[in-house]
Amino acid sequence: MSKPNIILIMTDQQRFDTIGAWGYDHMITPAMDRLAAEGLSFRNAYCPGATCVASRAATFTGMYPHNTGTYSFDAWGSHRNWVQDLNEGGYHCVNVGKMHFAPRDVVGGFHERVIVENPTSKTLDNGGADDDWGRFMRIHGVQRPNDRNSTDPDWLSKYQGVPWHLDEKFHSDVFIGDSALAWIRDYRGQQPFFLQVGFTGPHEPWDPLQRHLDQYEGCTPPARVMREGELDEKPPQHKAHREMHATTEHESVIDMYSPTEEDIDRMRRHYYAKITTVDEKLGQILDGLEEMGYLENSLMVFCSDHGELLGDHWMAYKWLMYDPIVHVPMIVRDGRRVAEVGGQHTEDLTSLMDLGPTVLRAAGLDVPTYLEGRPLQPYWEGKDDDFAPREWVFCEDNYQIMMRGQRHKLVYYIGQEAGELYDLQEDPHELYNLWDRPECGALRAELKDRLLSWLATSTYYNAGYRRARSRHYKMRWPREEDPYLHGGPSRPIDRPVDL
Repeated sequence: MSKPNIILIMTDQQRFDTIGAWGYDHMITPAMDRLAAEGLSFRNAYCPGATCVASRAATFTGMYPHNTGTYSFDAWGSHRNWVQDLNEGGYHCVNVGKMHFAPRDVVGGFHERVIVENPTSKTLDNGGADDDWGRFMRIHGVQRPNDRNSTDPDWLSKYQGVPWHLDEKFHSDVFIGDSALAWIRDYRGQQPFFLQVGFTGPHEPWDPLQRHLDQYEGCTPPARVMREGELDEKPPQHKAHREMHATTEHESVIDMYSPTEEDIDRMRRHYYAKITTVDEKLGQILDGLEEMGYLENSLMVFCSDHGELLGDHWMAYKWLMYDPIVHVPMIVRDGRRVAEVGGQHTEDLTSLMDLGPTVLRAAGLDVPTYLEGRPLQPYWEGKDDDFAPREWVFCEDNYQIMMRGQRHKLVYYIGQEAGELYDLQEDPHELYNLWDRPECGALRAELKDRLLSWLATSTYYNAGYRRARSRHYKMRWPREEDPYLHGGPSRPIDRPVDL
């Protein structure tokens, strides 16, 4: 049998609870629903990093952030990644869209790249717009709609909900989808291909096509997950997180101190509609693969790099370890096994770290020993006697490490007295932090020892891997009075710090 083509579709900042076929009836996602009907859904998949760059760096290198040194916006393009293994194994490797290489023009094992980064990158005048999407707009005499926070006096009140206002073809996700579709139709090579399509959506701003937003008119989004006094029982970094995102001078600013439920509903409808915009392009990619005869002999993976709070726990965005952030959608479609596994799902814990070993195994290549995941093929090819589901999944940010099992979640704050401990059976929404509860002291100590053992083992496991290190990342601790990990405040705070 010939080697399969491999297609990886990765969205940006998509929550796990945003696929209609998974039981979330408020979502309009026909293409994702098709994948769920034809593939195997991994309902408990988790990301290895709580932000875009950290998650992608870990996923593609196969090493956790503590081994790559990439936690936030650190350069990681000099690290070896498994795309290079595919390249050397005879695959033609193509990236269309977001990859978050730093520097962005790194080859990284790809033969071809169409580079698109965040829609919130700077305007041309401010030194941005130097990716292929920006060039496309410039060629057509159109300015990238960035830095809107400085030009739109109503920006803060929109809570990132800003429908796309230019011609559809200029939307970043439309450009990515159209570029991927064009490549699929034009490819005439004889090699099997690896195609990575990185959509920018639904990363903020939530700027769906207006016709997709119209589909959510009258939609009642699920209620926020939160309770009064919740943040008082959480580590102080949570309040600092909210403060940072409310006051930083960036287009992504969003003030979660005083939104009404109407504000939150509006924000969520725009977010959902942007997923529908991405879904439409995904459907066109699926149709194109089928049209060209590729789909039957392809392994296709759909996932996101991390999720989004959307007002849950009194906050927005990422960076923390709540499930709406670290729990991601993931579906694998093996074109040769649709009849056998299509429409099935598993609740076993899995990780984006498993993608590298899965892809390399599908390609018939050896899996490097330093990759810290494992192939997922046993879920659709058959489990042997040695196979056992994961007990734990792990995720990292620059000052916190999460260990999550089916029953408990521990978030260890490095060098800090504070932390998080949840009983997910009794408290699935992570509303009640048990870290300081005397009756939970033994459990906390046991889980902390287990987490630190994993950390030490992982570090030792990769100690001999020779690679160019990312620049040294100087750890900084966010504090309630000084939360600005990524720069200081740029505008006065004209409201109470706490309401």
